[in-house]
Amino acid sequence: FISIGQPASRYSRSRLPTSLWHHSTTKRDFTMPEGSPKLKFVRLTEHARAPTRGSAAAAGFDLYSAYDYLVPAGGRCVCLTDLQVCVPDGCYGRVAPRSGLAAKNGIDVGAGVVDADYRGNLGVLLFNFGNSEFTVSRGDRIAQFICERITYPELVECQSLDETERGAGGFGSTGVRS
Repeated sequence: FISIGQPASRYSRSRLPTSLWHHSTTKRDFTMPEGSPKLKFVRLTEHARAPTRGSAAAAGFDLYSAYDYLVPAGGRCVCLTDLQVCVPDGCYGRVAPRSGLAAKNGIDVGAGVVDADYRGNLGVLLFNFGNSEFTVSRGDRIAQFICERITYPELVECQSLDETERGAGGFGSTGVRS
């Protein structure tokens, strides 16, 4: 079943690209260079919390739950953030798991594509692969939001495609050892 709820940085200067050295590397104090793309957002309610970066070189912004939820063992739940987002031109948003939730609790994220024209409440679909229910409290970090570049290719139907060395091999066909 699916349930929908109701309404310190580890990076030293030497590990960061030199272009970022003049910026603060403390948690949540990082500012982007002038001219960087902007991820616009709106808080829909007083329960919404602004996305934050966990470190200066973090790929994504942490997303926070706006409400309390219970994700049953083996089940799933859509957790609302009460945020609307507007991704930069040429990008889409990817809602990705937080490694700690996955490793410690068996919590993963599904259906994580946010199209550039979506303006609804940003929800996070959490899957609980663990053996016990998982509690999400208001204000918990539940996922990360990553802006990724995208191309919009023209769709072309063909009679056949060029041959490749791999061919139709999939699902482990290349092996795990060389």
